[in-house]
Amino acid sequence: MTNGINRSIRGAAIAIVFTAATGYGQGMQRAAPENRPALEQEFRARVAKLAQQRLGLTDAQMTQLQQSNTRFGPRHAQLGAQERETRRQLRVEMTSNTPNQQHVDQLLDATLSLQKQRIALIEEEQRDQARFMTPVQRAHYIALQQQFRKRAQELSGRNQRGYRGGPR
Repeated sequence: MTNGINRSIRGAAIAIVFTAATGYGQGMQRAAPENRPALEQEFRARVAKLAQQRLGLTDAQMTQLQQSNTRFGPRHAQLGAQERETRRQLRVEMTSNTPNQQHVDQLLDATLSLQKQRIALIEEEQRDQARFMTPVQRAHYIALQQQFRKRAQELSGRNQRGYRGGPR
């Protein structure tokens, strides 16, 4: 059981560094000590080494992966923020006593457009990674990212329930 938990934590940690999870860094800011930059640097180095081992990347591949993530991370973050805002606006409209039909229609169109943009971005990122990673390495990397997202959602749910005074 402990080995499975450790594996999940390691997978989540790997993906934190490589998915440019801006929200994660913001959440850490509240509880971080004065030497946060040094701790983050050390954490990133450990996670990068672990990712390199798990994916079987050479030093050159690792450098290229870090460069790729630096290029694509901000675009992923921006797209995610747009998607969250669109969903928020849609929730507001749908919970209104009299939803604005035209605005809901625009928000639905925006949702589809953002999904198309996300797919195009992922395709572009995969083409970039295909330059220096094997298909098996890319598949493992995708699995690590999915593992992180799932774990981050679980932790986010726990944090929200705890912050609001316990389970819902």
